[in-house]
This record gives sequence, C-alpha cells and structure tokens, in this order.
Amino acid sequence: MKLLRFGPKGKEKPGLLDADGMIRDLSAHLPDLGGAYLGRARLEVLAALNPADLPIVPANTRLGPCVGGVGKFIAIGLNYSDHAAETGAEVPPEPVVFNKWTSSICGPNDDVLLPRGSKKTDWEVELGVVIGKAGRYIEEADARSHVAGYCVVNDISEREYQLERSGTWDKGKGCDTFGPLGPWLVTPDEVPDPHDLAMWLEVDGHRFQDGSTRTMVYRIPYLISYLSRFMSLQPGDVISTGTPPGVGMGQKPPVYLKPGQSMRLGIEGLGEQRQTVVGDEAL
Repeated sequence: MKLLRFGPKGKEKPGLLDADGMIRDLSAHLPDLGGAYLGRARLEVLAALNPADLPIVPANTRLGPCVGGVGKFIAIGLNYSDHAAETGAEVPPEPVVFNKWTSSICGPNDDVLLPRGSKKTDWEVELGVVIGKAGRYIEEADARSHVAGYCVVNDISEREYQLERSGTWDKGKGCDTFGPLGPWLVTPDEVPDPHDLAMWLEVDGHRFQDGSTRTMVYRIPYLISYLSRFMSLQPGDVISTGTPPGVGMGQKPPVYLKPGQSMRLGIEGLGEQRQTVVGDEAL
C-alpha cells in the first residue's frame, strides 16, 4: 500500500493511493496515520479494504507529511560510502546519529524556509524508515518486523550551523521545514529490497544527486538494532538513513540554495517531492 495524509496543515486526514493514482479518503477507518495505527495488524485491515469503496479526494489537495505525531526523527550521517568520499570524511566506525526536531517536519511539497541569515542551506535526498512496532535491544534478524514502511525524506541542512559553529550537528538539521516527509508511506510488501533503490535530486532542473541505496554502509536492520541499544523505538518514529553523493557542499565550488529555487527529488517506488525555497526574512 501507499498510505498518505492530506488536507490543510494541522488538519490532515489519512488516505491511500489507489492503483489508478487517485487519492482515497481513509478517515472513516482511522483518525490519522500515526504511531498508534501503524502496527502490522492494523495495516492488514487497511490492505483488505476495497479502494473503490472509499471516497475520492480532489487531485489538487495538499499532501501532508506521510506520518503524523512523530515522536522521534532520528537521522544517520555519512552513511553512504560515496557521499563520505565527496565530503572528504572517513566512513565512521559506528553510525553517526543526530536529531532532526519534529518541528522541522512538513509536507512533501510544502515551501522550504531558509533560516534568517542562512548562506549555506543544502539538500539531501534520503530513504526514511518508519517504525511500526516498539522495541528495545532489537535483534538485527528481527528488525524488519518493526518496520511499518518507507518514505522519501529531504534532509535539508544548514551547513554553517551544522559544521562551522561549536556543538553538535543538530542545530543545522532541525530548522522549520527542514524535514519534508512523503508523499507516501509505502508498506514493506511493495519494497522487496530497500537496499536497491535508485534515488535522485534536482535543483532548478539540474540533477545533482543520482545515486542508489546500494552504497549505504550501515543497512536498515543494523541501524534499527543499533539505535535500539540507546533508546526505545516507538511506532511512528522516523529514521532517515543517509544520502548519496551530489549534495551542494560537495560541489566544486560549493552550491547552496537561494530563495526562488525549486527542488525535485524522489526514490524508486516511493514517489517524488517538489519544494520551492523561500526566504524566511520575507515572512
């Protein structure tokens, strides 16, 4: 299934994408697409519905983030060998873990706001993993049973805040609108191998990122097991698993986002996002 959320900001309803590309309203069957409704049993109930029996949602309706009420938005840095190489960094001996604040989450096609004074805001197309079953000290062999689905993430990053100021990466990663999620939450039955997906990102029509999840260093079962050593993972948590090469910081010379530019990005089988960059000073 391709599950989604639609409607005005803060008032999103759950839906699904049918085989003809039409959005269908699921709100008669669950109040939202959040952690409490992402378990395998609930997803099986939704999968048994006949989409033709569900109301059609108008095609121009806004898409919200594909998961509501996210508890933790966890991200992994330098997790693609070719991206680590372009930044001049060593592949880390353990996963690099940082936070994206949940207030950064927005819809897949919402505007991206440049923080006031920002000069080095960058893009990163990433594979997101959404947790559907809680766990601590999860065994790697059992990790996939904890996955509700996968989605596209744009891990937008202000590089000066992230790398040139003291402290952790977090303050350059969690600004408002720096975490578009979606368009869809795609259930695992439609993603037989999440480590063999093409992924790409364009700015103003120029393709900067053109990679694959094949070059992921620490793979999803390991990441889930690793993270669960340090925190419980809860239904609705999102893990953003790293980016392939082609980020703005890696260009020669570096290239960063400016107001008025547009981003288009996607992952094979998981859909596309489109965002316009807006200067926060104008708001």
